[in-house]
Amino acid sequence: MCDAAALTAGETVLEIGPGTGILTTEILKRGADVIAIEADLRAIASLQETFADEITSGQLVIHHHDARKLDMAKFGLVDQQFKVVANIPYYISGLLFRQCLESEIQPNTLVFLVQKEVAERIARDTKESILSMSVKVFGDPSYICSVKSGHFTPPPAVDSAVVAIHDINKTRLQGIAVKTFFELLHAAFGQKRKQLAGNLRRHFDKTTIANTLSTMSLDPKTRAEDLQVGEFIDLITKLQAK
Repeated sequence: MCDAAALTAGETVLEIGPGTGILTTEILKRGADVIAIEADLRAIASLQETFADEITSGQLVIHHHDARKLDMAKFGLVDQQFKVVANIPYYISGLLFRQCLESEIQPNTLVFLVQKEVAERIARDTKESILSMSVKVFGDPSYICSVKSGHFTPPPAVDSAVVAIHDINKTRLQGIAVKTFFELLHAAFGQKRKQLAGNLRRHFDKTTIANTLSTMSLDPKTRAEDLQVGEFIDLITKLQAK
């Protein structure tokens, strides 16, 4: 995970849920400054004992904070000037992707250990999804490696994978409001078996959609999953301009 994040000395890393500090140890070895947020007071007590020297020197700062209410502004982070590297609770992985990527204060790189299925949907599937487009509109995802369930104690029911997202920014939106993008994204995937044109009729009239698809040389029977994120943004831009 540290290699995937290309960590170097002096960088700032936000670690979500350090737990016993296994990943924290490696991040600190790379010379990065770590801001760790942890909800479990018992884990914090253990971390404070294990990393007493690093805390004293200021290389490690621990915050008692619930990751489900993640607010980058609370930790003194600067937009585009930090990385997120974390082994996250799988049940809130979708929430944490959204909080990190949609934040006004964005990291430049994000590396998560997630369920293998989630990593594949984001970085390997040939068809797009709400999840994959929600990530790709902000950055470039890559599937780093698989992690078998047997590497964990106790072993979970599913395998895991490391996924990295680089070059995180909002420029791909081309001036489209984040709220608008996601509203139309959810509409486009609203009924999976329905064609894109039909799903978007709640927001644009039939003729406008048909003409725009034709202008873009897209099949009128195209489904949302068949578009690349750049094509979808292009489509939204052209539809809003009409």
